[in-house]
Amino acid sequence: MLKRVFLFLVLNFSALGIGSLYTTAGVSSDWYQTLNKAPWTPPGWMFGVAWTTIMICFAIYMALLIPKTDNRKKIIGLFVIQWVLNTSWNPIFFYLQQTVLGLFVILSLTSIVSIFLFQYRKNLQLNSLWIAPYFIWLLIASSLNAYIILMN
Repeated sequence: MLKRVFLFLVLNFSALGIGSLYTTAGVSSDWYQTLNKAPWTPPGWMFGVAWTTIMICFAIYMALLIPKTDNRKKIIGLFVIQWVLNTSWNPIFFYLQQTVLGLFVILSLTSIVSIFLFQYRKNLQLNSLWIAPYFIWLLIASSLNAYIILMN
């Protein structure tokens, strides 16, 4: 179990690390600073706290799910798609400034995470709650992305 948690921690935090290469400059850019943002946009420090918590919980979730499923290839495939979508949103949104494509990516990511949450809840029962913070945060992030599209 600990080896699986460690593996998923490394994978999850590598995705965050790659994304952060684009976030720091993006958040401080004139383009982002002048956007009309949603009134419910959290303060900047909250994003780091939220993503750290989410990736720890998601690593535990994945470590618990892998041995409890018969179709590990599907689980790994979904994880890889999730990883690519998660990693690609930051450069799409902040570097390329493609807000509509960013919304498509984050909604796709939310869909993948919802598959984990709802399709495998019978496998993990109460342990399915480990992925709930990820799902909830993606709903909030999707609304922030959509607000930027609608109000700019």
